[in-house]
Amino acid sequence: QVQLVESGGGSVQAGGSLRLSCAASGYTYSSACMGWFRQAPGKEREGVAYIYTVTRNTYHADSVKGRFTISQDKQNMLYLQMNSLKPEDTAMYYCAAGSCGFSSYSYDYWGQGTQVTVSS
Repeated sequence: QVQLVESGGGSVQAGGSLRLSCAASGYTYSSACMGWFRQAPGKEREGVAYIYTVTRNTYHADSVKGRFTISQDKQNMLYLQMNSLKPEDTAMYYCAAGSCGFSSYSYDYWGQGTQVTVSS
């Protein structure tokens, strides 16, 4: 069983930065990828970025490319560095583990989420 716990969310002004963290425990080696998703009120959950756990290859959604960076260390910590934040980045952010890609259906394990609010 994989357990994921996010932290690092908060409120910032547009142009600011936040770093989200996700502590993974359990048999994480069974997951090909770990990823970050977000969901704003009234909208569907969307993939933000994901990383292959073995090769560390990363992929970012076009909406965040050049501003957000996903990374993972050897201690099963997943990060999302978010720079140049925009009000449209406001959402609940979730850490996930499973197969790869930007579809939430590809992931089996989810954290409880951490709220990010960006004011203009």
